[in-house]
Amino acid sequence: MFRNNYDNDAVTFSPQGRIFQVEYAQEAVKQGSVVVGLVSKTHAVLVALKRNAEELSSYQKKVIGVDDHLGVAIAGLASDARVLLNFMKQQSLASKMTYGRPIPLERVVNQIGDRAQTNTQQYGKRPYGVGLLVAGVDETGPHLFEFVPSGMTQEMLACAIGGRSQMARTYLERHLDEFENATRDELIKHGLRALKESMSQDKELTVENTSVGVIGTVAEGKRKGKVESFKLYDGPDVGPLLEASADSAEAGEPATAEAGGESMDVDS
Repeated sequence: MFRNNYDNDAVTFSPQGRIFQVEYAQEAVKQGSVVVGLVSKTHAVLVALKRNAEELSSYQKKVIGVDDHLGVAIAGLASDARVLLNFMKQQSLASKMTYGRPIPLERVVNQIGDRAQTNTQQYGKRPYGVGLLVAGVDETGPHLFEFVPSGMTQEMLACAIGGRSQMARTYLERHLDEFENATRDELIKHGLRALKESMSQDKELTVENTSVGVIGTVAEGKRKGKVESFKLYDGPDVGPLLEASADSAEAGEPATAEAGGESMDVDS
């Protein structure tokens, strides 16, 4: 992208109807490491590839719990994500204090969308350079929402954002029919496989660079229909999930490597 006369602020349209500052913010999302989200009838899963800035630094958090019924995965500028996450936590706490109930999932997603869209209409502000996948549960079941820097939000059946996410999206599209009736463990395996598809062939998923977040409802037993609190698997907790995914792949389940070569550089 090149500098032009219409990208000095986020309130000026180009003659083609484009707002370049918003497009630049969307490019910032593509510079982040990939995150994947998918949803079934009973659960929503977030899977993320963590990245460290240098060998001496720790890995950056990519999946974060906002409330018992709500979690978020981020791709892009972590500092911008922190501002939005703090806002979501404030709104969630306010709902509990005022109404005595968790904040409705769609409402909090629309609120961060409104907050981001306002930045495209006020001079001196800039769009948030981060994309979010928001997974949560309400009275109708689990849901997955995507937030983009323009302020647009939409509910998704499955989604992948961040750098090199095209191959993950290809995997999700290919297996979309399997997600609706998938169990909790099957959904996690699909998420990890989609994440693996986005990586170069010389890299592997490890307990250091992988995070998994799961939320949903109890599928059977006396607590059937009750909400399972958002559970984050990080560090050593991810190990059994990675082993289960690798074992099922080695057992002969359909592989998705063949579409690999041409699209790996789409948004790297």
